Amino acid sequence: MASNWKKKAHSALLVGSLSLLVGSLALLPGCVAAGAAAAGAGTGIYLTTRGAESIVDGSVEDVERRARAVFAAEGIPIAGTQTENSGKKREIKGNKGDLEVTVTMESQTPQTTKTEVSARKNLVTWDKDYAEQLLGKIVKQK
Repeated sequence: MASNWKKKAHSALLVGSLSLLVGSLALLPGCVAAGAAAAGAGTGIYLTTRGAESIVDGSVEDVERRARAVFAAEGIPIAGTQTENSGKKREIKGNKGDLEVTVTMESQTPQTTKTEVSARKNLVTWDKDYAEQLLGKIVKQK
C-alpha cells in the first residue's frame, strides 16, 4: 500500500512539474518581447512598422533644429512642414532619390520629444534602415 501511495505522489509531482514547464514555455515569447523592449530602451531607438522611433532628449524646438541639420547634411531638401498643438507637434518632410522622408516630433515633457522617422519608397515599401540611420544622426546631433 505504501509503495502505491509513493507511485501516485511521484506521478502527481511529475504531472505538476510538466505543467509548470509547459506554462513557462508559453510565457517565453513574452519574455523575448520584454527583453527586446529592454534592449530597445537601452539603445534609445526602436523600429516601427514604417521606420524608427525614439524619445529624444531636447525640446521639440531643439529636435526640429537637429532634424533640419541632418536633412541638410544628408542632402534632403525640405519639401514641407507642419505644426500643430501650439508647436508641441511638428513635422518636416523631404525627398531624397525615390524616398519620401518624414520626421514627426511631439513634445513629451519640456525636455524630451517623441521622434519618428520614416523613409517611404512607395505605398507599401519603407526603408527602415535608412530611417533608423537618420534618427540616430538626429539623436547624436548637437
